[in-house]
Amino acid sequence: QVQLVESGGGSVQAGGSLRLSCAASEYTVSANFMGWFRQAPGKERGGVVAVYSGGATTYSAAAVKGRFTISQDNAKNTVYLQMNSLKPEDTAMYYCAALRPCSEWWCLLPSSVNYWGQGTQVTVSS
Repeated sequence: QVQLVESGGGSVQAGGSLRLSCAASEYTVSANFMGWFRQAPGKERGGVVAVYSGGATTYSAAAVKGRFTISQDNAKNTVYLQMNSLKPEDTAMYYCAALRPCSEWWCLLPSSVNYWGQGTQVTVSS
């Protein structure tokens, strides 16, 4: 069974940084599309960043461009989300996701997801 296990969430002050990790099993991240999504209370789940390493292509939501970066360590079969210059509106549950092949902005739609992680909470205080 495919498993995606997130870690690295926590509380941070506005302007700070966090790095989230997503360890995958029974799934090779270097050969597939991967992404990070988030959901705040009362809001719909949406994608923030996505990547396909084979295509050397990344996609970012407008709200996080220039602040969030997706990367991966193929030896560890792990995907990362580096979050800098965090804002209170970034507070949400963050989910790692394995995507079906996609292109352009629709990689960031939940309908593109084949597998979800359980999520890790990020809280940004003002």
